[in-house]
Amino acid sequence: MDDRRSFLYDTHVAWGATMVPFGGWVMPLHYETGTVAEHLACRRDAVVFDVSHLGTVRLDGPDALATLQGTLTNDLRKIGPGRAQYTHLLDDDGFVVDDIIVWWVGENEFDVMPNASNTGGVREAVGGRDVTSERTVLAVQGPHARDVAGRVDPRFAAVGRFRVARFEYGGVEVRVAGTGYTGEAGLEIAAPNEIAVALVSALRDAGATPAGLGARDTLRLEAALPLYGHELTRQSTTLEARLGWVLGWDKATFRGRAAVLAERERGPRRLLAGVLGDGRAPLREGGEVWRDGELLGTLTSGNFSPVLARGIGLGLFDPTLAVGDALGVRLRGRDVAAHVCALPFVAKES
Repeated sequence: MDDRRSFLYDTHVAWGATMVPFGGWVMPLHYETGTVAEHLACRRDAVVFDVSHLGTVRLDGPDALATLQGTLTNDLRKIGPGRAQYTHLLDDDGFVVDDIIVWWVGENEFDVMPNASNTGGVREAVGGRDVTSERTVLAVQGPHARDVAGRVDPRFAAVGRFRVARFEYGGVEVRVAGTGYTGEAGLEIAAPNEIAVALVSALRDAGATPAGLGARDTLRLEAALPLYGHELTRQSTTLEARLGWVLGWDKATFRGRAAVLAERERGPRRLLAGVLGDGRAPLREGGEVWRDGELLGTLTSGNFSPVLARGIGLGLFDPTLAVGDALGVRLRGRDVAAHVCALPFVAKES
């Protein structure tokens, strides 16, 4: 089966994007300025990503809340309509099937946002309707993201962190959440395809630099945000990723609850740790991590940090690993000196 194309595919190509397969889609990796420039534009100003490859499963009706409460890990009673919440879908053994953002749009209406390749499985778990093909999702991220979006429409700038709003723009309804995946302030805007080209063009004209998946990955890595398929997999757990706050311990049930209760009792066998290289060499996924001659495991993610100008990586390792421990990372037959560092590598939005 051919990879799906974002509705903005032709726009990306016209803007000079290098397009690559990702999660069953063809998406921009970077534009002509390159990943490092796009990364720094997000840290210093504002960028716009096309994240339409993320899924949207829409649930509505009187049973929608109960369905999500009984299936996903986090407790929606902590929030309410007009808010967004990060959560996990687990299997019965407590391993991570997907990590998800839920937009609580209206009293009995939810947009569940899974990762690109997991939309079908999430829909099977919670029901609802897959509306992914009907909308384009744009992420405006950076310290000036709301200023830039506000030049297009002041109502964009008014959507606070983890808030959700919907209003008419360009003659159609748009849905906006104060969420993102860069560690910076920002918004995600879900708009019907019919206005997508006009909206992304308006955001660029207002000062948002187009950015691709390359910068999205280095940004989330600097912010130590786990990535599905890397730190979060069907062989890893929420507690191992140090994300226990997304587990609704006070809920009567959610899928995998018994398994994570048992894990909490005995303690996770591994924990997420940050690895900071002692030089500029990028760290890479799969690199072997050693301590005092002992193989601890492999990096689940790794890259070059444009802000720190050092190699950085994440991995799930023995819980005894401590900040400051000296490490060696074996990359393509050569050893790179590194050490355990506190996370995030670069401070996230307050």
